[in-house]
Parts: sequence; C-alpha cells; structure tokens
Amino acid sequence: MDDPARSEPGGAVAGSAPGRVRLASSQGHWVLTTTVLGSGMAMLDSTVVNVALPRIGADLNADLAVLQWTVTAYMLTLSALILLGGALGDRFGRRRVFVIGVVWFAVASLLCGLAPGPGVLITARALQGVGGALLTPGSLALIQAVFHPDDRARAVGAWSGLGGVAAAIGPFVGGWLVDGAGWRWVFFLNVPVAAACVPIALRHVPETRERGAGGAHGFDVAGAVLGALALAGVTYALIAAPGRGAAPGVIVPAVAGVLLGVAFLRVERRRADPMLPPKIFAIRQFSAVNAVTVCVYAAFGGFFFLSVLQLQVVAGYSALQAGTALLPTTVLMLLLSARSGELGQRIGPRIPLTVGPVLCAAGMLLMTRVGPGTSYVADVLPALVVLGAGMVTLVAPLTATVLASVDVDRAGLASGINNAAARAAGLVAVAALPLLAGMGPEAYRSAPTFAAAFRRAMPLCAAVLLVGALIAWLTVRNDVLHPTEPETAEPCHAECTYHCGVTAPPLDPGEHTPTTTQPQPPPQSPPQSPA
Repeated sequence: MDDPARSEPGGAVAGSAPGRVRLASSQGHWVLTTTVLGSGMAMLDSTVVNVALPRIGADLNADLAVLQWTVTAYMLTLSALILLGGALGDRFGRRRVFVIGVVWFAVASLLCGLAPGPGVLITARALQGVGGALLTPGSLALIQAVFHPDDRARAVGAWSGLGGVAAAIGPFVGGWLVDGAGWRWVFFLNVPVAAACVPIALRHVPETRERGAGGAHGFDVAGAVLGALALAGVTYALIAAPGRGAAPGVIVPAVAGVLLGVAFLRVERRRADPMLPPKIFAIRQFSAVNAVTVCVYAAFGGFFFLSVLQLQVVAGYSALQAGTALLPTTVLMLLLSARSGELGQRIGPRIPLTVGPVLCAAGMLLMTRVGPGTSYVADVLPALVVLGAGMVTLVAPLTATVLASVDVDRAGLASGINNAAARAAGLVAVAALPLLAGMGPEAYRSAPTFAAAFRRAMPLCAAVLLVGALIAWLTVRNDVLHPTEPETAEPCHAECTYHCGVTAPPLDPGEHTPTTTQPQPPPQSPPQSPA
C-alpha cells in the first residue's frame, strides 16, 4: 500500500515514498506525465531544429558554418556534460536536478527564439545543451527510482512509447511552425511545455538520491571541462576550414583540441572516480560495440543534417513537407523496435549489428537520387524505408549489447558512455562532413552546388556505416545477450523496447536504491507477545 501524502518544505505534496509509487495511482500518472514532458521537450528540440535551418540561415543572413554551429553547439555541451548531469542527480536529488534542467532548457530556448543574430543563437544553443544534460538523464532515472519494482517495466514502456510519439511528430510540428509562425516558435514551444512540467514535478514527484551519495562520490568537473574544450577545438577547426583553409585560426584550435583531448585522457586515468573510467574499455565487447556506435551515429548525424537541407534547398520542399518526408524512419522505429529487440535476443546481436548498418548505407545511397522535381513516392520514400529498416534492425540490439557487455552494477555508466559517444560522433560528423564533401560557406544557397556536394557526402556516410558493420561482424559475440556465469546471468534490459531514438541510443540509469530527503516516520515497536 502506498504511503499517505506528506508535505515537504515549501508546501509541495510529497505523495508516496520513493520506490513505492504505483503506476495505476494518480501520483503515478503525474510522475509519468512530467517525465514524458521533460524528455519529450528535449527530444522534440533535437528533431525539429534541423527542419528550421534553411529559414534560420535566410532570416539571419548566415552561412553554412552558422547552420552547423546551430546544431553542434547544442550537441557539444550535451555530449560533454551528460555523464556529469546524471552524477549531479544522484548526489543532489534527481527531481531537483531534473527541474533545474527543465527551467534552464526553457530559458535557453527563449533566448534562442529571441536571438537577434547568429552569435546569440549559437550561445543560447550551447546553453540549451547544458539544460539537456541535466534533464535527459533525470527523466528515466526518476521512473527507475520512484516507481514500485513491480510497475517499473510498464512505466518504462509507457515512457518509451510516448517518447517515440514525440519523436515522430517532432519534424511535422517543426515544419508546421516554420512555415506558419516562423522558425523562432520552434524554440518558443519549449516554454509552455516547461511551464506545465515544473509544477507537476514539484508537487507530485518524491525526491530521490543515490544511497550514500552525500560524500562517497566526487564530481569529475575537470574531465567534463577538458572533454568539452577538446570537442570544441576540433569542431571549430572542422567548421572553419572550408572558408579559411589552413589558416592559423584553423590550425591552432585543431592542435589545441587534440592536446586538450590528451589531457582529458590523462586526467581520467589518474582520478579515483573519473567520469569516463578507462578501465571499462578493457572489456572487449564494450569497446567493440561502442566502436560500432560511433560509426552508426556519425553517419546518422551527417545524414539527418544534410538530408533536410537537400529536400528544401534542392528538391524545393517546404519545411513542413521536409519534416513530414522523414517520418517513415521514426514510425518504423516506433512500430518495430520491440520485435527487433526480441530478434536480437533470439539469434544474437552479431547479425543484426552487421546487416543493420548495411541496410542503412543502402538507404543513404538511394537518397542520392533526390534532386529537383524528384518524386517522393518513387525516390524519397524507398530510401527512407530502407534506412528505417536498417535502423530498426540494429539500434535495439546495439543498446542491449552495450548493457550486456558489463556487470549489472555498471549498466548505468555503460549506457551513459554509449549515449555520450553517439552524440559526440554525430557532433563531429556534422562538423566534418561538409568539409569532406567540399561544401563551401555559401553552398546551401545554390541548389546545383549543394546537390553535387550532397551526392559526394552520402557515399562517405555509407562508407562509415560499412566500417561499423565490419567491426560488428569481426568482434561482436553472438552469445553476449545470454551470459552463462551466475554473477552475470541477470538479463539485460534495453530501455528502447518500444522506441529507440534516432539521434542517440537511449539512456539506462541502471538500478537505483531510492532514498528520500523527506522526514520519515519513526519506526514502530514490534507487538509484545502475550505473557
């Protein structure tokens, strides 16, 4: 039976104790609602902004580098800080950090919508990524820590399914807003969502934190800062190179980024509690699957960045048409991820992780047929269906294999590293692919120029996917999802049973032992035996 409601300082209603909230209760519905709103806000933003890029460029008179930074500034801070965000929630309270992240994300979104120029927009997007790093790990972690163990699987399924719906409608909503009210409303939309999310969280979600987190674990702030600066230096050099060549303003940031990356690795090796423990990469299967992840999500990041521009700049689609055109990939993921996960469990992950990238590569090569006056049914749809089939085949087994490759007590860390690696790979791809494909700063303003560069870029994405397929075939064991040792015989549990994200693998915070910061009633004395 749930505990009766209790009041917290400030008048918020605490409700049931952590780990005892039932999904069927009114409080359970509120907890699910606020976590879906928070994660859905970040998920929508990651899918709708690409649709708005051509209008942003036209309105701000911006070149291709600004469009790249509009995407990469957010990905940079999110990928660099997402592991730290999860640790902050464990230490200071998952609800508290989640709420701070939602408010931070909303304020940064407001700044994005009000941005008078490219500099403010890029800065605000970087701030958005900080908010995303705080709220994204907290969303699922709240579900894992708050709900009764008997209800967690169903709660995660509902959260995942509703998140899939948000991802599916994101490009459609983004295109509708861009064509109607304007691109700024893509960001303004987050403000009312946050305004609904925060009061629900404060009133209905009990506070939880990791047992013993008050002093047992430190924060690897130095590692997070060095990692972010290293990515920033390399990203800046890659984006600036097409317009400036091998100028000192390109070479110096590139060298600085590499040196900062080396410093990051040294710090992680020396810390007692590093954000990215080097020892975990000594696990062969974990390293192999992360290598596949980097290849897969680098290709996805480059594809989704350039394909939306191709559809609008070259094929003449409106923002709404371009956003709607990409729906088949997300819909396939939403409908078939569960079956893909079951297939991976039955036949092993090696074949899905090999066949999936090959199908994705074929879909990307088919996209090279898209041009002026192209037919959606004959040209665009077949490419996206093949791409979606490949994504369905590989993403759920990929996530499950990451979790199965480590001990159960390190599942949360493994999932966080995998998620951060995928986001960092997408970041580097968005920065590097235009350079490798020969896109100049003004390429997106000319349909013939952009079309030619797009046809060069897609084979590069396909080649990266084929490298990932080869790594999977040579290194992934087929029995990794069926451990035989007693201490690791607990089944893995990918959190994308119902939907797997297209921008990064889902986060699994691992199993939590929830504790509460609320005052607890004194223990009752046991009944006395009759004399």
